[in-house]
Amino acid sequence: MTVNRRQFVQLAAVSSFAALISRESGAGAQEKTINDVSQLNPIRIAEERRPRSTDEVRTALRAWSGAISVGGGRYSMGGQIAAVDSLHLDMRAMKQVVAFDPKRRVLRVQAGITWRDVQDIIDPHDLSVKIMQSYSNFTVGGSVSVNCHGRYVGKGPIVNSLRAIQLVTAQGEILELTRSRDFELFRAVCGGYGGLGVITEVELDLEDNTRIERVVSNIALEMYPAYFREKVMPDERVLLHNVDLIPPNFASPRAVSWLKTNKRLTQPGRLVPRDLNYSFEKNAIWAISELPGGNLIREGVVDRALLETKAVVWRNHEASLDASALEPRTRRISTYLLQEYFIPVAKFLPFAHEMARIIKARRVNALNVSIRHSPADTTSLLSWAPTEVFSFVLYYKQRRSESAAREVGVWTRELVDAALANDGRYYLPYRLDASRAQFDRSYPEARAFAALKARVDPTNRFRNRLWAKYLSTA
Repeated sequence: MTVNRRQFVQLAAVSSFAALISRESGAGAQEKTINDVSQLNPIRIAEERRPRSTDEVRTALRAWSGAISVGGGRYSMGGQIAAVDSLHLDMRAMKQVVAFDPKRRVLRVQAGITWRDVQDIIDPHDLSVKIMQSYSNFTVGGSVSVNCHGRYVGKGPIVNSLRAIQLVTAQGEILELTRSRDFELFRAVCGGYGGLGVITEVELDLEDNTRIERVVSNIALEMYPAYFREKVMPDERVLLHNVDLIPPNFASPRAVSWLKTNKRLTQPGRLVPRDLNYSFEKNAIWAISELPGGNLIREGVVDRALLETKAVVWRNHEASLDASALEPRTRRISTYLLQEYFIPVAKFLPFAHEMARIIKARRVNALNVSIRHSPADTTSLLSWAPTEVFSFVLYYKQRRSESAAREVGVWTRELVDAALANDGRYYLPYRLDASRAQFDRSYPEARAFAALKARVDPTNRFRNRLWAKYLSTA
């Protein structure tokens, strides 16, 4: 076989990468621990690699015989990114654009790129991400792995914006997954939490960037489902929407809608600037969650600003929010966490009342409950929305002690039971406090997922704490 200069360089690079992994994975390799954003899940791994290409991922898998774990932005909060003694693939160095067709509004990227980096690329073309979280720090591959969603009215989870996924299997095979090619694996990888392979590339549909105006309304809790059905869902101008339930009573929803508009901008910037100083936001969150009368601070400062300040911005500006604004100054004493529950529309009120009761009875340091909507997801296997749902996103603060963690586990299982009693489900990227029985009731499709995993990963190489707890047959 004749090898030209370019092929020789590529072969040499791959060989060097494989040799490096083989050499460092032997006896005497330095122990390493990784953690997620919550800082509650230190996990000892054997090695960590930062591949830059699909070929490097494949080489790493073929050179390593043990367990593999995969991480992106590390925003999941229960050990979903790692397994003990695994080779951990940190995907954040895979951040290149593979292909971009602005006219067709299609973008293909490596999985480790963040939404913020994507926005830098597509904004000059007046294009926006179709579906993503409310903050832009997450990686695209990680978002697909958890089948994320945002505030986009009528759009549902990210699987609805995906054209293709490139996956590297346990055997090092590179697969192109679409709705017409290996659909069974395509639908399982979306929301598969790294259990089936390594997502290396993602192809997405995009939408037009537009100006949007914020409209805020106070609505009675009992009236909200009807308000959403009659005022929000049919209005084609409404792009983003959520409603906040504020402690301590969680009984007075504040609806925030962003409507398409041609009005003059109040914020000329097209994207939120990087590396802003969020000291005010961090101090406000600390005061609200720690000081007596914290809710009065919220009402006097944060809520007043929301109600009285007009906002007309670019869609991309609102979509490029930075999660740093939610970060505490330190997580050494306390940490901020999320939970999420998906409740059928007809059961909105019973669950809202029961959630409020549990939070108050257990004295949960809850900062906010944000409610979004999703149509039924009929594509992904481990769907969190098998029917049309409202999602309740609980943002709370807890101490880092073991006793605090045990207390949180108690009321978390109570909330999961409340969701199940109302035909709902809970979201999997967060703490693993739900029991195995609760998981099985929430996700009966996990049996089909486990059978598929046994076929594509027969030696269970792709591991993390989530699947160790809930798919184990022991």
